[in-house]
Order: sequence, then structure tokens, then C-alpha cells
Amino acid sequence: MGWCMVLSGARGDKLGFVFPGVAGVSASFREALRLLELVASADTTVLLLGETGTGKELAARAIHDNSPRGGKPLVVVNCAALPEPLLESELFGHEKGAFTGAAGRREGRFLLADRSTLFLDEVGELSLPTQAKLLRVLQTREFEPLGSSRTQQVDVRVIAATNRDMEAEARSGRFREDLYYRLNVFPITLPPLRERREDLPLLAVRFLERQSRKHRKEIKALAPEVVDAFQGYAWPGNIRELENVLERGVILCQTDTLTLKELPPALQTFAFRPRAGKKRPRPGRTWKRN
Repeated sequence: MGWCMVLSGARGDKLGFVFPGVAGVSASFREALRLLELVASADTTVLLLGETGTGKELAARAIHDNSPRGGKPLVVVNCAALPEPLLESELFGHEKGAFTGAAGRREGRFLLADRSTLFLDEVGELSLPTQAKLLRVLQTREFEPLGSSRTQQVDVRVIAATNRDMEAEARSGRFREDLYYRLNVFPITLPPLRERREDLPLLAVRFLERQSRKHRKEIKALAPEVVDAFQGYAWPGNIRELENVLERGVILCQTDTLTLKELPPALQTFAFRPRAGKKRPRPGRTWKRN
């Protein structure tokens, strides 16, 4: 099976599980995909673990889209993006005058996600007081908006994600142990790109095609030295970094093949340099799209 044939589906090979935007054939990716497929219809809390850029939000959307709640929008909150008073308001809503600047009543994300799914990205960044309030919602499905004594009930499925070691955070007291166990009902770890190098051709060609279309170019292949650089690099930013590198390369490229000079300097150092008595691995190989 050629690379482009594999890329055309972006589905699991069982039950039609749809995971758009991500592809892979590695054992670690397929195991994560299997777990995502199994839990999608279970309506239970999921904790997505993995380094930055491994596709946790894409995984959360795939769970939601393949669940009975998929007919409603996924509600997303980045727990690291807002200061504490605003984050509480974002989650639980507030009444007029609840704090300085609260000029009117506002519904929180929990209420907006009623009968749908709430994705809490970077949940490890929550403060201890907000963790206590989140624990109560998970336990009772009830909460009070800021500045209100009125209890509201919701039916919300929670998917949380973090790049932190949550067991270590709980042991150290930085994260409530009881909340950790509430969130850790069904943990799924998304593997870093350096542990799924056989997926690099699939992902690189997919992103090359996407960015070429976005920037209205006809770039069809990655040169052999680019392949060498991609396979030798550690990808600390994972899939997100790969896509960013390819977007930059597509913008710079003036031919139908992406070459080494279009890569950032950090990646160029990983390209194969011929030495005496040493041959290029996989001579002349390119990764290309149809």
C-alpha cells in the first residue's frame, strides 16, 4: 500500500471510527486509536495525556464526534489561557455584579455543554480552589454561578487533557488527588512523534498537501535530504512542529519539490552528510503525493 493510499482515509480500520487530521500505522498510534474508539461511545470521563503538540485536542474532538453527543458542538476551555477570576466565570458563569467588570449575567461553559461534551485543555494548570469546584461538578453534576446561590444541574461529559505528569502533581499536592482520580477514569496517552517515526511519511505528505493547497502551490514531494533530516530530528514540538515546519517550507519553496534549504537551520543539521565509506540510507528516496 502506497503512502497516498493510506492517507486518503484517516479512519480507524474498525467500526468506521473517524479521526480527521491525524494518520499513522505505528503500533503506539494504533493502540491510542483503539482506545479512543472504545471509549467514544462509553460516555465516561477521559484523561488525555501526552507532550505538547501530540494532538490531544484532535483526539478529544474525535471522541466527541464519534459519541452519542456528537450532534452538539464540542465546548472547549483552555485552562491555562485565562486568569483565575475569569476562568471561574468561564467555567461556571456569573451574575451581574459578581466581580468588577461583570456588567451582566453570563452563562458558563458547563451550562453551554449541557447534554454535550466539555473539553478542559491544560487541566493541570487549574488552581486548587478551582479544582475543588470542578470536583464538585464531576461528583454531583451541580454548580452555582459566581455571585449566585442558585444551583444548576447539567449533563456534561468531561474530557480533560494535560502534558503534565498528573501522578507526580497529585503526590506533590499541586493537584487534588481526589480530582485526579475522578478525571483518570479512562486515561489515554498520545505518543510523541519520536516514538512513531514510521508515521512521518504519512504525516509529512498529508501536511505538505494541506499547506500546498492553502498557499496555492503545486509542491508534490520532499527531497531525499529532507527525508533524512525529518527522520533524524527529535521533534520536541511533535505533530504541531512538523506541520509548522512544512508550512514554512511551502511558503519558501519555488519548485515542485521541497528541499533542504527551505527547512529551519535546526533541522538542516540532521540531513545526511556523505562521509568516506558511508552510503546514503535509502538512496534517492522521496516522499510524495499523487
